[in-house]
Amino acid sequence: MASYKLVDDFDYLFKVVLIGDSGVGKSNLLSRFTKNEFSLDYRSTIGVEFGTRSLNIDGKIVKTQLWDTAGQERYRAVTGAYYRGAVGALVVYDVTQHSTFVNVEKWLKELRENATDRNLVVMLIGNKSDLGHLVAVSTEVGTSFAKKESLYFMETSALESTNVDNAFAEILTRIYSIVSKKTVEAAGDDGTASALHIKGEKINIKDDLSAVKKVGCCST
Repeated sequence: MASYKLVDDFDYLFKVVLIGDSGVGKSNLLSRFTKNEFSLDYRSTIGVEFGTRSLNIDGKIVKTQLWDTAGQERYRAVTGAYYRGAVGALVVYDVTQHSTFVNVEKWLKELRENATDRNLVVMLIGNKSDLGHLVAVSTEVGTSFAKKESLYFMETSALESTNVDNAFAEILTRIYSIVSKKTVEAAGDDGTASALHIKGEKINIKDDLSAVKKVGCCST
């Protein structure tokens, strides 16, 4: 069972990206999970935003570094920086906007072409489930697509905080299961694993951010 815990130290560090069309609620999912906040004032993400939170999974402190990626086409030039080092991804669509669901295939294609981890864990998120009277993509349709693409699936509401913690806890638990298994397999004869496996891959945020800022400042 995963639980919330704020700590400076950690056993594992996982990078997870949120992708999907602009306006589907990626930023609010991130802020709801990391700060338990929701903003009704919509503004598009410029380049990339970050958030962190630590969970206790099976007695280990798992820190996640969340990247909220811009949905606009003009920022896609920094795709490599977005996906570098990611071990998980949340592909988000708006259940009230069918076009955002159609575009999930495009986002999955980009993810699979650029992700460097072969064991990448991907979850499909149908956000804004609180707007039941406006639903354009049913739960059954989302579930069927996720099954076809071998994705985990969950519907969420960042506004009402429905399933937000559950979605992140689920994907992080899945990632932890894969990585911890690899750690055990990589353990030496004395039963200890290397620091690289325990702490995860180090991510050079400074280098990635410099690429993001260049595009954010100069694109039109």
